[in-house]
Amino acid sequence: MMTDEQLKQLSATTGQLLLQRRATVTTAESCTGGWIAKVFTDIAGSSAWFERAFITYSNDAKQQMVGVTEGSLQRWGAVSEQVVQEMAAGALKEAKADYAIAVSGIAGPDGGTAEKPVGTVWFAVVSSTGKQLTKSIVFQGDREAVRRQTVAVALQILHDDFLKI
Repeated sequence: MMTDEQLKQLSATTGQLLLQRRATVTTAESCTGGWIAKVFTDIAGSSAWFERAFITYSNDAKQQMVGVTEGSLQRWGAVSEQVVQEMAAGALKEAKADYAIAVSGIAGPDGGTAEKPVGTVWFAVVSSTGKQLTKSIVFQGDREAVRRQTVAVALQILHDDFLKI
């Protein structure tokens, strides 16, 4: 599991890649409650590449702030591929950013089901050029561990799959 220092280093490296591309990133966060944005803004000068964060913890916030449809929430639930795709697309549009990261998950200690156990997190990263990646991971550990691992994976996806040449 990444330490605070490792998260900061990954954030700084990601920021440098964004800066080189003259690109910006935004986040739509549910289970992380703004932790991805915090890691970005821990970096001095991040205002050059970090646009804004949408902390969409409730279903209403997901709908009002980033345009998730009520139908998607009812059909698939907040922790689903469809909803994180809508979160990322909505954040990208609202922030007019070049990249958007969206996460939604069940951090625990309760709230899990047989289909979506505690630790289930969906990720979506999209770019203004139309590239997108979604994935789901079931993390182990307590609430803190699930959330920390979610932040690390979200940063890693943006860094490795979208920015690294």
